[in-house]
Amino acid sequence: MTEKNKNFIFGLVTGIAVIAIVGWIVTAAGDGDGTSSGGSKQAQEQGGSDNDLGDTGSADIVITKDDHIRGNFDAPVTIVEFSDFECPFCSRFHDTMKQVMEKYPNKVRWVYKHFPLDSIHAEARPAAEASECASEQGKFWEYADELVARQSSLGDSTYSAIARDIGLNIGQFEECYESGKYKNKVSSDLSLGSRNGVRGTPGNIINGQLRPGALPLDQLSAIIDGL
Repeated sequence: MTEKNKNFIFGLVTGIAVIAIVGWIVTAAGDGDGTSSGGSKQAQEQGGSDNDLGDTGSADIVITKDDHIRGNFDAPVTIVEFSDFECPFCSRFHDTMKQVMEKYPNKVRWVYKHFPLDSIHAEARPAAEASECASEQGKFWEYADELVARQSSLGDSTYSAIARDIGLNIGQFEECYESGKYKNKVSSDLSLGSRNGVRGTPGNIINGQLRPGALPLDQLSAIIDGL
């Protein structure tokens, strides 16, 4: 093979390699942008590292007795959960938080805020509004527990069935739900979470620090003990 041909083949191979590398970089960048702006279903539900501030975010959320609070209002540790009733990771975390409340009955207050992932969970917002109608009758937490337990069958008929099962005035509940009167409240919670760095669910803020994801009991216990 002549020296000229060798140089031509070397140049051709080098050019192809450079094009392949550039293409890979462009593709990777595109994937990163997609996850950051909208996020995969799993990343949004878990509050994955691509969509949150990790443990570095500092939140400023004022808690009042009008909030949905489980536990001692004056507890030294506050866990604000921004959640979605249709999110499977939230369902798992809900059970974990019930264990936390049993373990730390006077040390932790659990505050529930709505963060419906509308793009992937069609029933998240209706379920949130239904829970607010239950709250009107003083049974937010009972209703929330049932929504989590019946997550696989969320829908209008389930919302009414839960209302009956936990002893709500069904006429008052259905009038409230059908009116959409709590649409703005759910949106307000969503905006509050977004302003404080929440990007997925469950998005937890523990004593002002963002701790996203369905944290297991041992990890939550270590955080609480440290505080």
